[in-house]
Amino acid sequence: MTTTRIYAHPDCADHDPGPGHPESPARIRAILEALPEDLIVEAPLASRETLALAHDAAYVDAVFEAAPATDRVYLDPDTSMSPGSLAAARRAAGAVVAAVDAVAAGTADTAFCAVRPPGHHAETARAMGFCLFNSAAIGAFHARAAHAMQRVAVVDFDVHHGNGTQAMFWPDPDLFYASTHQYPFYPGTGAASDTGVAGNIVNQPLPAGAGSAPFRQAMTGVILPALQAFDPELLIISAGFDAHAADPIGGLNLTTGDFAWVTQELRAVADDVCGGRIVSTLEGGYDLAALAEATAAHVKALR
Repeated sequence: MTTTRIYAHPDCADHDPGPGHPESPARIRAILEALPEDLIVEAPLASRETLALAHDAAYVDAVFEAAPATDRVYLDPDTSMSPGSLAAARRAAGAVVAAVDAVAAGTADTAFCAVRPPGHHAETARAMGFCLFNSAAIGAFHARAAHAMQRVAVVDFDVHHGNGTQAMFWPDPDLFYASTHQYPFYPGTGAASDTGVAGNIVNQPLPAGAGSAPFRQAMTGVILPALQAFDPELLIISAGFDAHAADPIGGLNLTTGDFAWVTQELRAVADDVCGGRIVSTLEGGYDLAALAEATAAHVKALR
């Protein structure tokens, strides 16, 4: 059986976006109740220097300075910080970095980061869409800086397009970003015509209500072959489960079985091209029961 680690930390439950906000601390509690406790290891805090691998140093400093001692501050209309938010976001990025270290060293084959807040909307110098720091991108740049992995891929199956990751990867032909997502939908990016500097961006937008068959066709017909051809040294998954049919925000009508299937397909490619090295990190997913079930299926498939 593949050796899998789950990275988590209690700090990730201390980020409080406010009453009624879908990106609630209950998400992490629901996930951790559904995952094998014996696989869980503590996520470290990412340093400012590590965060600055993907973000402008001035932006990193601004987020640190904005962190409130009481109450809540807003970095954009959807993205706020409570007193626990900075530590949570640093644990989320630190989890991905530690997971990259583990798969690079061979102490784990695959890893899942059960962390929040999510990250794929965060741009180089801008928080947005519930995201403070782009954990997946930070992990990719860390793989380069610490482990000399030049070619790194991110595959994103969140219902929303990861505009932040796309923007960071766009100008570098050795970074690959592929996404299935509902379109048109927030944040408005992710057209199929967005291909990056060297075909290194692969978007497969799907209409609302698409369901399993178009999703699987997008993966098998376009994204998986492109990933195989890119031949990465590491695969990072932006694992959003808000494309589930039960999700109150998304509308793609996927099933838990679809998330298990796509994980198995991504594992098959990773086994072929990069020694099975996969780091997955939580993005969206806002129906607690569906989120817990889909995450458990995803981690089981990673194993």
